[in-house]
Amino acid sequence: MSDTVRIAEGIYWIGVNDFETNLFEALWPLPRGVSYNSYILIDDKVVLIDTVKGPFFSDFLDKIRSLLPEGRKVDYLVVNHMEPDHSGSIKVLREAFPEIKIIGNEKTKGMLDAFYGVTDNVVTVKDGDELEIGSKTLQFHMTPMVHWPETMMTFEKTTGLLFSGDAFGGFGALNGGIFDDEVDIDYFEDEVLRYFSNIVGRYSSMVQKAFEKLKNVDIKVVCATHGPVWRKNPSRIIELYDRWSKEETEEGVVLVYGSMYGNTQKMMEAVASGLVKGGVDKIRVHNISTTHISFIIRDIWRFRGLVLGSCTYNMELFPPMKQLVSAIENRMMKNRKIGVFGSYTWSGGALKELQEFASKSKCDQVGPVIEVKSCPTQEDLENCVELGLNMASAIKK
Repeated sequence: MSDTVRIAEGIYWIGVNDFETNLFEALWPLPRGVSYNSYILIDDKVVLIDTVKGPFFSDFLDKIRSLLPEGRKVDYLVVNHMEPDHSGSIKVLREAFPEIKIIGNEKTKGMLDAFYGVTDNVVTVKDGDELEIGSKTLQFHMTPMVHWPETMMTFEKTTGLLFSGDAFGGFGALNGGIFDDEVDIDYFEDEVLRYFSNIVGRYSSMVQKAFEKLKNVDIKVVCATHGPVWRKNPSRIIELYDRWSKEETEEGVVLVYGSMYGNTQKMMEAVASGLVKGGVDKIRVHNISTTHISFIIRDIWRFRGLVLGSCTYNMELFPPMKQLVSAIENRMMKNRKIGVFGSYTWSGGALKELQEFASKSKCDQVGPVIEVKSCPTQEDLENCVELGLNMASAIKK
């Protein structure tokens, strides 16, 4: 999409789509790209809300100029978030509009200097400060650690538009439309959760503090810096974010396994059989060696049950499973039911590490705990079925 899009009177989307980057933050796959959303408000004053990633500046500047009469300048740039995918055009933007004033909080000010050497024409705002730009008024809300320390949100009082930064945003480029009522919203909800669980989820308590701060703000449209603009049903994405940040889970089980030669996989299939017999219809099975960790974390965040099974590798947990366990610990997940099983041949290790992880997590462990030498026997497989049955019972309580 190359056009600007009107959101309200005098307010436009001027973002860009990135179909070229393979890994967001050099970590997270982008199978269908990502958008960098920026917005412009044209009133007595002209205000930009965030910029775009540096390589897309030329297209971004063309959009700005297409909306302004010749000679009209940009008065302000509001920086809700300093991560370079949103601030990367600041330095060249100042060359295009030398008199532009940059609005941010005290932490934003320090990062502007650290990233871009920008120290002049910076206006520092505090929580609740307002800026009248004509018929419209911007109100600034500090939302630290959602998900950087300087993050804030900007609310336009007359239209009810909330410019929320990375909050409520997700992966996926905007193909032909920018609004929630004109895109594949099921896809975007999945990608918002993948974004939230992998990037923001660790800071869920701060998300809840932000909700408390915004509880009396009459939000009519949510304008995030990634993904769709929620104009038809903004309460939907707000409700999801609230639920996810409270770690309220759905009835279902994520079953993740690591298997080098198929024996641990047999155990996984027996556990899955037990889950089905126990009446679980939402089962997400992931081979830790072939599924990117971001999709696994997304599913773990959604569902109540988690079963991890791993072979032993060099006397310890299978390396990809070790990475997953570390990622779960980093995100401080809680309120789940956990089951574990493992296998070994000449030396144990995998099951011990999985048990240690389960015991120190803020989750309830479901048994039996199963360890197999080399290849599972019929009795071992029956124990795995029992684990599946017990997990099914646990998540339904």
